[in-house]
Amino acid sequence: MQEAVIAAGACLHYLSETQQRGLPHIRSVRPLALDGFMALDPQTKRNLELVSSMQGHPDGSLIGILDRTRTPMGGRLLRTWLLRPLKEVAPIQQRLDAVRRLVDAGDTRAALLDALKPIGDIARITARAATGRAGPRDLVHLRLALGQIPALKELLEPLGGTLAELGSTLDAMPTLAGALGEGLAEEPPATLKDGGVIRDGFDPALDELREMARSGKSWLAKLQKEESERTGIPSLKIGFNRVFGYYLEITHAHRDKVPETYIRKQTLVNAERYITPELKEFEEKILTAEERMTSLEAELFATLRARVADETPTLQMNAHLMATLDVQCALAETAVRKNYVCPDVDDGNVIDIEEGRHPVVEELLPPGEPFIPNSVRLDTDAEQILIITGPNMAGKSVVIRQTGLIVLLAQVGSFVPAEAAHIGIVDRIFTRVGASDNLAAGESTFLVEMNETANILNNASPSSLILLDEVGRGTSTFDGLSIAWSLVEFLHNTPRVAARTLFATHYHELNELALHHSRIRNYRVQVQEHEGKVIFLRRLVSGGADHSFGIEVARMAGLPTDVIGRAQEILRHLEGQHLALGQAATGTPEVFPGARLPAPPDPTQMSLFDADPKQAEVMKRLRELEPDQMTPLDALVTLSEMKSKLDS
Repeated sequence: MQEAVIAAGACLHYLSETQQRGLPHIRSVRPLALDGFMALDPQTKRNLELVSSMQGHPDGSLIGILDRTRTPMGGRLLRTWLLRPLKEVAPIQQRLDAVRRLVDAGDTRAALLDALKPIGDIARITARAATGRAGPRDLVHLRLALGQIPALKELLEPLGGTLAELGSTLDAMPTLAGALGEGLAEEPPATLKDGGVIRDGFDPALDELREMARSGKSWLAKLQKEESERTGIPSLKIGFNRVFGYYLEITHAHRDKVPETYIRKQTLVNAERYITPELKEFEEKILTAEERMTSLEAELFATLRARVADETPTLQMNAHLMATLDVQCALAETAVRKNYVCPDVDDGNVIDIEEGRHPVVEELLPPGEPFIPNSVRLDTDAEQILIITGPNMAGKSVVIRQTGLIVLLAQVGSFVPAEAAHIGIVDRIFTRVGASDNLAAGESTFLVEMNETANILNNASPSSLILLDEVGRGTSTFDGLSIAWSLVEFLHNTPRVAARTLFATHYHELNELALHHSRIRNYRVQVQEHEGKVIFLRRLVSGGADHSFGIEVARMAGLPTDVIGRAQEILRHLEGQHLALGQAATGTPEVFPGARLPAPPDPTQMSLFDADPKQAEVMKRLRELEPDQMTPLDALVTLSEMKSKLDS
């Protein structure tokens, strides 16, 4: 905690030094509470695409689907909720209750969304006002926001529950709203220097100066008309610049008509500019009035801004309440539009999702293509680990990701895309998906994969949810299979880590684990072969798969026919050599409990080197060599002798 206090002090010192003013809007500094929130590491946030897609854009992410907020502060709060889901039942139920009431009150929800739209970002406006940086339009937006609060309170009261409590807590701040309404012009300019910020009638002294400025324009128009008639110069006009002030401009064609009382100040290509004592006297009077008017308007605006700053705590409270309402209305609107349901959340160990859907993928499908929902049940006591096999492109990754997103949405306090959902609270979601290296850190794809897997095993608990996709594929087949096998056994047999787990894999050998471990279940994503083609049914069903259909997927991707044909030949050869693991053969040592290595070679079949005694003799000598003890010349001589032996 001491380090946190030092860091907070450094931040406050930096702010005070860079802002060159006090920080009255920062009322307190509190430690970030972690106990009440689900923990999400950076990999999980990225892999589940919570606030940005893999390409780094909000489109294609979860927040891109959910964000129907009407205010910037609501959008920021929604992001915070997604990155910090709750893990205590009571506050989750409060959020769900509010969303449920808004779902049921369609007309009221629409009216609330309309009322929220003009509110803007009063949280940022309050901060700018507290630091003396708020401009005229900021205070106008604040005035509009305060003007919406009575309507919000009226709409929320009949809804009951936490929504009615929120409405009763909102403070319309009539005194401040009245001052802003009386003091600010209806549509002021962006900056004070442009003038016209303060409303006419708010301050008598300012009104007098403005009248003087307005009458000055009339006086100038009258003077121009009189001088034009007196001198007989119809083109005479009065102008102003910052160098000479007000002047009379006369073209060279009428230079002979210029009175002697005119004082020449500037010669142009086609005209002369003059001043008169009367014009200079007026200039001094009007410019003094404009300077006083600008100064007085700035003072009056500063007073209004200070009044706003004095109300910082109440304004911050209003901002948070309206942001909360905005998020809950957005979640309710999404639930209605997307046919989401209210999840049942408790402290149990069961996750039971009926006909769940991926909230992002179902939105990105081409028109007319339905999303195929799937049911998933995880139970720490009975169905702790689901091993999901199936072909490439069948939808294994979608199933495990949608499960993580549905759990997360439920603990955010949102409805979820499913027919029904029962969610036992999760303390952390871990993901190990995808394959990528970390060149900057000098880490290979497999090392990155193992680092993330180690993080899961060292930090998971029985209350966690683990989503694993193709662990072990970054290395050789048998190394990867061995690691995946051992990993599943560790998750099953280690009480401190016995988390609910979904494991998508192409290692069909892992299906053997369910035969020997009570809390492991096999599932597969269905496909159907028809006339030599693979049809992806995308349904999750009980039982393991025994074929990945990789070559069929390669054909769909457009690989040349020659490559596909050769791949089929090689596959048939490998399958014929019994390279898949199976029942242990006689005399073959067991490596995996309950599984067998490839059958040993037929002893009646001669090997390549058994065909000729000379070859066997050369092989025996080759095995006896110690290359590290040989010179290059010795190696050449030995190689020549072996070749001569075989050729003889």
